[in-house]
Amino acid sequence: MNRTFLLRSSLRRLPVQPQHRRALHSFEKVDEARAHCHKQLELHDYDAHLIRRLIPRQAQDVYVALRALNLELARIPEAVSNPTLGAMRIKFWKDAINNTFSGRGTREPISTLLGSTAQQLEETTGRQTRQTVKFWTSRLIQTREKHLDNPPFTNMASLEDYAENIYSTMMYATLAAIPIRSIDMDHLASHIGKAAGIAAVLRSIPQLVAPQIKRSPNAGAVSSVTKEPTLLLPLDVMAEHGVKEEDVFRHGPQAEGLSEAIFTVATRANDHLITAREMMKRLRAGQGAGHDFEHQHDTEHMDDISTGNVNSDIEASFGVLIEAVPVNHFLDNLQAADFDPFAVKPPGWKGPWRLWKATSSKNF
Repeated sequence: MNRTFLLRSSLRRLPVQPQHRRALHSFEKVDEARAHCHKQLELHDYDAHLIRRLIPRQAQDVYVALRALNLELARIPEAVSNPTLGAMRIKFWKDAINNTFSGRGTREPISTLLGSTAQQLEETTGRQTRQTVKFWTSRLIQTREKHLDNPPFTNMASLEDYAENIYSTMMYATLAAIPIRSIDMDHLASHIGKAAGIAAVLRSIPQLVAPQIKRSPNAGAVSSVTKEPTLLLPLDVMAEHGVKEEDVFRHGPQAEGLSEAIFTVATRANDHLITAREMMKRLRAGQGAGHDFEHQHDTEHMDDISTGNVNSDIEASFGVLIEAVPVNHFLDNLQAADFDPFAVKPPGWKGPWRLWKATSSKNF
């Protein structure tokens, strides 16, 4: 009897281990973080909100988290009163990302979602994929830091570098999460991302030259509100067409040479889309890309994870490459508005319809 009594007493005194409860709580936190990021895209980057459903399931959280992070970084100029506070905010995100990929927890929703998917990537595809996603995420933050005060683009090449290091970079990270690490797919993503970044800058012109008018940012262009008006067209293009900042700030779309300058910049974005389309046709026909990838020798662009068949790679990557569709739609609407960014109509129902059409035909 005594032995039974002592055993029961010991059992009653053993602490209950809440492991299952902690795991459940963790899942709940990830779900909350995911819902938060989804809401941010729905409100401020509707194109990404639509595209996320077309991304392969295993890469959706990376896509959503990076697009939400891009929005947060793009909003820093409007959220702070001086550059020091902006630098502090960037430092916060650098530390948060380092902690996230080092396995140290954080309560911030974007970091929570990234941390969860980084752990899953390592478990399913290995540590290299996790490190690759971290590399691209860090590059996104570093580029936003360089453009924190919206410095002018000296020429078209500097605008393309900006687009590559933000929009192409987010596409590289999403491809890596599928996982697809293919020079050809990265090459396609480079052209499409450059087109997307250039389009984002053009789309942001009404908000940046008239900062007193508050509007929701679309696609995380640059920022929706700034303290002073600014015009981010390349300086060489502005000089070519005689565009003066003060004229644009005073007269908006009626400023001399503005529509011609916007046409020139939009043409470069469209050229990247045309190049990507032609390249995809060639790849499907087994003819190769047709031109060299400028980053093909960079160590971060690896060719070690693919299906072994370029057509299968395109099929697996198409949800990422479909980023070209809303870019093309914006450029079409910009042309319809005679290259007046102040008069561009929102995509409306045609946005989802074009994505559906592209998904069905596997062409953009």
